[in-house]
Amino acid sequence: MLKPTRLALAAVLLAATTQVAGGAPAPASSETVTVQLDGDHLDWPTLTRVLHADSVSVRLAPGARQKMAATRAGALRTVAAGERVYGWNQALGPNKDRPLTTDEQVEFQKRVLRSHAAGTGPALPPNVARLALVLRANTMARGAMGVRPELVDRLLSMVNAGIAPVMPEIGSLGTGDLQPMAAAGLSLIGEDNPVLRDGRQVAARMALRAAKLPETFTLEAGEALPLISGSSVLTARYADAIDRSGRALDSFTAGFALFLEATRAEQGAFDPRTHEERRIPEETEAARQIRAMVCGTQWMTDDGRRRSGEADPRIQDATSVRATPHILGALRQTLGTARETVVREANASTSNPLIFERPGGGYEFVMGGNWDGARIGHEIDSLNAQIADLGVLSEGLSGRLLDPKWSYGLPSNLAGGPVGLNSGMVQAQSMAAALIPEMQAAATPAGTLSRPVKGGQEDHNTMAMASMRGLAANLDRLDTVLGVQVMLGAQGIDLIRGTMGPLRLGEGTAAVHGVVRQRVTPLVDDRHLTPDVEKATALVRDGAFTAPVASAGRNSCAAA
Repeated sequence: MLKPTRLALAAVLLAATTQVAGGAPAPASSETVTVQLDGDHLDWPTLTRVLHADSVSVRLAPGARQKMAATRAGALRTVAAGERVYGWNQALGPNKDRPLTTDEQVEFQKRVLRSHAAGTGPALPPNVARLALVLRANTMARGAMGVRPELVDRLLSMVNAGIAPVMPEIGSLGTGDLQPMAAAGLSLIGEDNPVLRDGRQVAARMALRAAKLPETFTLEAGEALPLISGSSVLTARYADAIDRSGRALDSFTAGFALFLEATRAEQGAFDPRTHEERRIPEETEAARQIRAMVCGTQWMTDDGRRRSGEADPRIQDATSVRATPHILGALRQTLGTARETVVREANASTSNPLIFERPGGGYEFVMGGNWDGARIGHEIDSLNAQIADLGVLSEGLSGRLLDPKWSYGLPSNLAGGPVGLNSGMVQAQSMAAALIPEMQAAATPAGTLSRPVKGGQEDHNTMAMASMRGLAANLDRLDTVLGVQVMLGAQGIDLIRGTMGPLRLGEGTAAVHGVVRQRVTPLVDDRHLTPDVEKATALVRDGAFTAPVASAGRNSCAAA
């Protein structure tokens, strides 16, 4: 077993706290993001900028405004001619066969919002709520829902003023975003659903008045259902989860580089020839990125292993090490598909009914199910399973660092002082292990758990929002599991650094180690570890490892 001295660790501590970190972009952006909506060109980079911006300026494109106005006029003529239309002059759900008089139709819009605003639980993060409103406005901009351009203007005036409705996340069955968007709708018309502005929760009218916007807004016939019947909230939450998953992938890659160097791992598992033979581009890219992280390493060599006391060749490392490019490649592939799905959904008419221009003139309503979130829901279930598996992999690698046998000689439990007198980091890893069964339970696919509601009128539901809640909770858990991984990996590096002498770490590994040591100091004698875990978790959550991982991807090894 390698036995670092207390003096050596003190020297490491001094070096670690003065090393310049690779830097990390904060998820938030101080720039005002300007967007024009036409219902057809909202792309992934724009979505993420809206998600992270401090402020946005969004407006409706002139061509979309004209199309919306024409469709609205055609819809009103069609209804006036006697066509019975769900949500316009007919009631909803089990009461769909109940006609609405002309006098009832405007009042009905308010009552739809009031009756459907029955959600509960935590509110959506303000940036996700804002993105949901932008997505809803963009779907309306396609001109197939029959709403006025003025409704989009009202939505965007709230967005531009920094007003985010308080939208409870529990209630949606994946059959449209009925409950959360109904809450947003009440804020939009100036009723009593609260909003967030400048970090404070206030009454909607107070925020509207402070922003110099009209305190009330009247929905006209047929406008409540397009506002609430769609997948914009689900899509916004999915976009946020995809973005978070990408940062988690960077954090795992950073922690894996620390693990590889601390255990002086074999590099053969990342040979490009092996991965090219598998013919999965995302896997090949994952292996390339790992090679880039450890580029220039002298620790992961026969010389490095001999210096640390290994007399015989390693041959190969454990399955978890050799299979990591495959696991990360699969996740990369899933995230690529997920981004495509979100962009398609962001530029689609997700409501019921829709209205189309007839080839021979005039307009007709078509009743359908475009609010259904089945595709997104099943994708969320799949992503959640992979996020849970990444957590299992991360926790397992952390566990290997604690065992002198599996870490190839690191002190037991990564203790910095005398082993036995000091228990090291074992309980931090145990805490991560405690999160794993929670992650596995939350990864149960809710998309297989449909429940009929509303007297059988809505007899199949995707439960996609339940899937989304499970994924969001697991991403929170994964932040902590990955935080433990990078914390233990950095400790492993420090414990062996004296033995490795002049041998160099890989470029990316050294940068990641510097990021960790800016916030978390090496462990010498035992201390209260909760603050360390929380600091390491914050590094993951804030995307602190994205910059060093991206920078490593541009080094000389990246092309190999």
